Amino acid sequence: MGTVPLVQSLAVPKPDATLSAVVVSGGKQYRVAPGDKILVDRLTAEPGSSLKLGRVLLLRNGDDITIGSPGVDGLDVEVKVLQHRRGPRLESLRYKSKKRVRVHHGGRADLTALEIIAVGGFTGETKTRTEAVTDVKPKAKAAVKPRAKAAVKAEAAAPVEEGRPAKRAPRKKETT
Repeated sequence: MGTVPLVQSLAVPKPDATLSAVVVSGGKQYRVAPGDKILVDRLTAEPGSSLKLGRVLLLRNGDDITIGSPGVDGLDVEVKVLQHRRGPRLESLRYKSKKRVRVHHGGRADLTALEIIAVGGFTGETKTRTEAVTDVKPKAKAAVKPRAKAAVKAEAAAPVEEGRPAKRAPRKKETT
């Protein structure tokens, strides 16, 4: 299985996102926007399939904020299952010296990677500042000076004087 770079969604909304929602999956709340990739507890769905998360607690569409009690009626979040994987190994140890107390708990969580396709039927197409910055022309590399090329050619073409030996590099100073 190839690894997919996943971003754990934070509770704080993105400043440039105009469309986001807070959904519940596996008893945990996630703030999502279209295009986000999140890790949730294992769901019974095949990779590549799409499903809908029905419990939407909050919807933000630009300046309009809709808060449900307990959930917003008629809204759902459409997601695509990317892959199933396991989380990192978490361990806890408890040890008391001279008391024969040694307790070890540990394990790995079974997770499902999801990509958010649409929130409440809206696919968020937001324009970010990074698109405007990409129009900047890259700096040109410094061209090789023709003088340097001519000096190298003249040095190679010049005959070596036979009366004097070739120059050596200066010797390194000895440190004592």
